[in-house]
Amino acid sequence: MAFNGQGSSGWKQLVSDACTNTEAGNRVAIVLDDKVISSPGVVPGLCSSGGGGSTSITGSFTQAEAKDLSVLIKGGALPVPVEVLEQRTVGPTLGKVAIDASIEAAIIGIILTGMFIMFVYRLVGLLATVALGAYALISYGLLVWLGATLTLPGLAGFVLAIGLAIDANVLVFERAREEYAERRASGLSPALSTGFTKAWSAIIDSNVTTLLAAGLLFFLASGPVKGFGVTLSIGVVASMISALVIARVLSEWAMRRAWVRRHPEISGLAGTGRIRRWLADSGPDLMRRSGTWIVITLVVAVVSVGGIALRGLTLGVEFTGGWLLEYSTSRSIDAEKARDAVSRAGFTQAVVQSSSGDGENQNISVRLDDITNQEAFEIENALAAVAGDVVKERDELIGPSLGAELRDKALIAFAIAIAAQMLYLAWRFRWTYAAAAVLSMSSVVLTVVGVFAWWGKPIDGVFLAAALSIIGLAANDTIVVFDRIREHTRENRNRPLREVVNEAILQTIPRTINTGLGAMFILAALAVLGGDSLIDFAIALLIGLSVGILSTIFTASALAVVLEERWPFDPSGPRKKVIDPYANVDDGRNTTGAAV
Repeated sequence: MAFNGQGSSGWKQLVSDACTNTEAGNRVAIVLDDKVISSPGVVPGLCSSGGGGSTSITGSFTQAEAKDLSVLIKGGALPVPVEVLEQRTVGPTLGKVAIDASIEAAIIGIILTGMFIMFVYRLVGLLATVALGAYALISYGLLVWLGATLTLPGLAGFVLAIGLAIDANVLVFERAREEYAERRASGLSPALSTGFTKAWSAIIDSNVTTLLAAGLLFFLASGPVKGFGVTLSIGVVASMISALVIARVLSEWAMRRAWVRRHPEISGLAGTGRIRRWLADSGPDLMRRSGTWIVITLVVAVVSVGGIALRGLTLGVEFTGGWLLEYSTSRSIDAEKARDAVSRAGFTQAVVQSSSGDGENQNISVRLDDITNQEAFEIENALAAVAGDVVKERDELIGPSLGAELRDKALIAFAIAIAAQMLYLAWRFRWTYAAAAVLSMSSVVLTVVGVFAWWGKPIDGVFLAAALSIIGLAANDTIVVFDRIREHTRENRNRPLREVVNEAILQTIPRTINTGLGAMFILAALAVLGGDSLIDFAIALLIGLSVGILSTIFTASALAVVLEERWPFDPSGPRKKVIDPYANVDDGRNTTGAAV
């Protein structure tokens, strides 16, 4: 072992102390992580010389033991400072409230969604609800099998996917209703089979885009948002099994029963509904004012950007770094009084707010820049002076380096999710439709961000999960509409484009409304029961879902029409003539030398 200048003087002192300690065998202990890894004795010659710039340890070592000791001594010599990047502590009361809220929201959401689907689709709606219950069991079983640890965004993703699971069934049932109305003599069973066949492409495309967003969350995001990507991916796979296997087997079995064939009205497929009939007979011409819808979208975008520029984004601790503390108190105290107490303790820059506690009482949360443990203790004492007994329910510390990493990864995940979905849509449809869908999705996300900016709501990891979910929801709706437009344009090439697009939109409106309401039941339950932990997530998705429905009907379709009119595509037209570069070359068989 060789010592530097500082080490040489320290080594001489150790040798001097060891040589005077004959009772301990003149030994020097080498300690790593509070464990003695070696305690060699100082030889008499070293005691007389007083030590130097190097030394060695000899003994009956094997080669492996010598290497291990060398590695341990070198490891202990490395100056490795430790920096806390992330520290999270959630009290059992706060965690229990969040779990209970998610479970209650799931149960209430399933019941409300099931009742709504049964009201609209009768018997097949009942069977779809049974399949929905199977979906919940499959998702839970997969999570247990993976040994997943659910975070709040993960729980939210699991609950949200329940509302999305019904979408495939709604698509199938609406197509089956159309088929039965056109070919009533064929019967219920063929109509249902045709419904599954015609809805297949839209189901696959919408689920692939959602899986793209979920996969990018898992690979690119960090922390709790990664758990959201896992649960969302599992939910998408389980929903396809539920809708395309379980619901199909049950529905086709029921449609073959004699009592159902004798009373087709109870099946849920025999009636088209008043809204659909009104839309078919006297629906509005939405595409006549496509320019108006695009201008309105631009105005909303400008207002949203104005909110971001003027009010700024309230980035959460996850993105900025800092300390978030949450306390429950024995006496009720409002945020203003708590803010005064924390400010008098010397923390004038702290953000003090009320937050949900056990569903009845309000907790106090304190967010500030990086502080020491002693300063956190001073904040707790300041609150205790005005609120009685104080119990720490949450303690989150995120270093600025990790906060910057999370923020950067969030932006990268968002950009790549948009690019990946645009490429997929361009492959499945056309670049004009892909551009329209991406612009529409971006406008929806921008609107939600703008609302949160004007409202002063935090932009954190949970909001990122909501934003990427909004992309999936908006893409899902847009794909269903575009799939119907593609089908109609193939069948009606001689009709005006705007007329065909408008007809396709009107035919998909019942499905859009039914699916949107099914998801809103879940999100409303989260908003009411989720408390402070989940309410921002639910609000963001409620806004995104509502704006996304309008954007799909008006913005995406209007942009697609405008782009298609500017760059039309007619697959039935003459193909581009391919020029043979060797046309004038004599191959030896053409005696006249004419082009072959």
